[in-house]
Amino acid sequence: MFGPVLARYLARREIHYGWAVAVVTFLVMLATAGAMGSAGVLIKPLETEFGWSNAEISFALAIRLVLFGLLGPFAAAFMNHFGVRKVVSSALILIVSGIVASFFMTELWQMVALWGVVLGVGTGMTALVLGATIATRWFDKRRGLVIGLMTASNATGQLVFLPLLASLTEAIGWRTALTVVIAVLTFAFILVLLFMKDRPADVGLAPYGGRAIVPAPAQKQSFGALLLSPLKALRDAARTNTFWVLFATFFVCGFSTNGLIQMHWVSICGDVGIAAVSAAGLLALIGVFDLFGTVFSGWLSDRYDNRWLLFWFYGLRGLSLLFLPFSGFNFYTLSIFAIFYGLDWVATVPPTVKLSAERFGAERAALVFGWVFTGHQLGAASAAFLAGASRTSLETYTPALIAAGMLCVVAALLVLTIGKRAPATLLPQAA
Repeated sequence: MFGPVLARYLARREIHYGWAVAVVTFLVMLATAGAMGSAGVLIKPLETEFGWSNAEISFALAIRLVLFGLLGPFAAAFMNHFGVRKVVSSALILIVSGIVASFFMTELWQMVALWGVVLGVGTGMTALVLGATIATRWFDKRRGLVIGLMTASNATGQLVFLPLLASLTEAIGWRTALTVVIAVLTFAFILVLLFMKDRPADVGLAPYGGRAIVPAPAQKQSFGALLLSPLKALRDAARTNTFWVLFATFFVCGFSTNGLIQMHWVSICGDVGIAAVSAAGLLALIGVFDLFGTVFSGWLSDRYDNRWLLFWFYGLRGLSLLFLPFSGFNFYTLSIFAIFYGLDWVATVPPTVKLSAERFGAERAALVFGWVFTGHQLGAASAAFLAGASRTSLETYTPALIAAGMLCVVAALLVLTIGKRAPATLLPQAA
């Protein structure tokens, strides 16, 4: 009801409805990313309340990161079959249910089940694949910019909630603090029900910048074939060098961002006497600069060779991480790190999505990127667990920081092995 009314209102002002869908998607990814990022403030309170070790808590949160990545390709298939609106609304219900149930947990296995499995599945259905799907369906022009905006919402959302959540956790407990995340998720759910549309054809439009209205493809697949389609896309993509380079470099991306800095930053700062609220404030500063850096990356990806963009992004990120253990952790050096590192937080995503679309075709771009994103989350899960284990056994995060920096330098060199030009499509188009 509200979607067509808004579409007519925007049409009278010569604004494409795709921008409304992009805004709703931006807010959804911001909200679900807030749920992902809120785990960063739980480690210390859970250690104190239940006596669980950093390594045990990190293991549960690592499972969430793995599922967050593994669900990506299947989320793309579900969106193609059931529609974006149904998949996203179901995922939001699942995330809220998992957070509410966690208020009553008392055992470690419950932490694994709720924050590991339930939230991993729910957030995985609204991960970066959602942004890639909306960008490829609704935008022929400005696609890189839209991907940049979506990526920024996902990354920034995982950071900007942290100062507030850290303050509330310190003042009134982690359970009450998480009610803020539940409220934001509920608001996003309402927006999805009111305004989300699956395709431009649903409101009688061509994609932004396109001329022809593209009807939804006929759904002839059985449910079993639907579940196999991501595996078939993986089989075909795995035959190419491009896929493995993107997968490996995105593994490094996840290792050096979500799994290490996002997950352990508060603990890293706590080891040098920085309060949780101040540490979360620095993460929010990273998030603010990430918003600008990732949107600018999307703008650049529409105009320049995406391979060289990735070279510089990974290389500069690696240098910043190698600098951090020797920074002295004072306000001045940490502020410089937050600004420099924040601009590059996930600036790698728009060029990676663009390369996936260019090399594997628009129809399968979301499926292939879903598998590439799986690499990202495997890297994040590895860093989340290994950094926690390092802190537990060696009482320092320095080895994890140096390893992440060196991996980024390797990724910068590896991405240049992708050929300069490629055939129009390396995979057969979906039927």
